[in-house]
Amino acid sequence: MSKTDLTRRIFSISELADELDISPRAIRFYEEKGLILPERTKGNHRFYDKRDRARLKLILRGKRLGYSLDEIAEMIGMAEFNMDEMQQLKKTYAYGKKKLKEIESRIEEINILKEDLLAVQEKVLNRLNELEAED
Repeated sequence: MSKTDLTRRIFSISELADELDISPRAIRFYEEKGLILPERTKGNHRFYDKRDRARLKLILRGKRLGYSLDEIAEMIGMAEFNMDEMQQLKKTYAYGKKKLKEIESRIEEINILKEDLLAVQEKVLNRLNELEAED
């Protein structure tokens, strides 16, 4: 999509799907979950504005960072429609802090697993050397 296309106010589902490299079904799923609220034509066709496009980008970023759809809904203010920007930012910060703790915990677990594996490898190698020396 060219820069001039992005300044348009209305997007079709296929345009957004192509731009964001997701399926139209994924976009409809996010709508079903209440994460985006596209308007409809008289013929019941969805149309998306720049706000919907921005929300989709935030949803995809949140998923990439490992957030649940419920967490994403809260962070983008869909869970509570009366949430102001400060509350939304505080909520996002809290989720980010929680996610970092989870990642740090996983890293610690992986490091312990790595140490265990290295210890086993060393024992195996020592035993192999012992067996080779006996021959």
